[in-house]
Amino acid sequence: MTSNDEIGRELHTLRDYLRWAISEFGRAGIFFGHGTDNAFDEARILVFHGLHLPLDMDPALLDGRLTLVERQKVLALIQRRVEERLPAAYLTNEAWFAGLSFYVDERVLVPRSPIAELIAQEFEPWLSARPQRILDLCTGSGCIGIACAYQFDEAMVDLVDISLDALNVADINIARHELGDRVSAVQSDVFDLLGGQTYDLIVSNPPYVDAQDLATMPAEYHREPTLGLASGPDGLDITRRILREAANHLNEEGVLIVEVGNSCVALDDAFPTVPFMWLEFEHGGHGVFAMSREQLLEYAESFA
Repeated sequence: MTSNDEIGRELHTLRDYLRWAISEFGRAGIFFGHGTDNAFDEARILVFHGLHLPLDMDPALLDGRLTLVERQKVLALIQRRVEERLPAAYLTNEAWFAGLSFYVDERVLVPRSPIAELIAQEFEPWLSARPQRILDLCTGSGCIGIACAYQFDEAMVDLVDISLDALNVADINIARHELGDRVSAVQSDVFDLLGGQTYDLIVSNPPYVDAQDLATMPAEYHREPTLGLASGPDGLDITRRILREAANHLNEEGVLIVEVGNSCVALDDAFPTVPFMWLEFEHGGHGVFAMSREQLLEYAESFA
């Protein structure tokens, strides 16, 4: 096997390392799906991160030569991406969501929800007024709730998760975005520890991967916390709890937004009399539904 020292002697410019990384990713058959969907973008993120360069740098720099230390650092990043199947976001400790930068590590899922598009649209037409209290349920890194806090700059936001590890990451992001006066991280198993608190908007990207999908996922997904992915045989264990309990935590005109991804078919099958409103996305994504408090109460017997 060719050593990094030998490779480093043959590669000289930034362009060389981008090309080599793309080839290595193709050779190894790595999977893209944690912020990028192709080898070039993945290589660019890792190589530029290793060299402390912005992604929008002047293309003229591509022909700049790397120092020995820089070569070693970039090669190590690429090697870890291939051998450990670590998503790039874990190697750089950064992911982008809704145009915002978030700290991430292996304690949380890498942000990638289509809910970002709904936030940019201020959840129109589902909200009758700008929300004053927002709950990001199963928050992970806190990206959805923090993005909501930017979009609705008068709202108070709770980031809720069962995982203390995830909440520690969410706290890092609250501090990173200087939102500690309006955004709080709260430990709770779904709604269990929220008492009688109510919200104008509840947004949730809960665990929703079914047992079969979990077993056949690419290796990169198995580097993420299983607690944030798995949700029973059909992927709906947590979603059922949310549907049963959400009305008790919504204000009169409150709205619930939930992402269930590929488990959308299983949800329709599980509740055939419930007319879930499946949302459409201009920029890709599926499996997100909206329900009003009134609808949750109307179909409460189905969810019981």
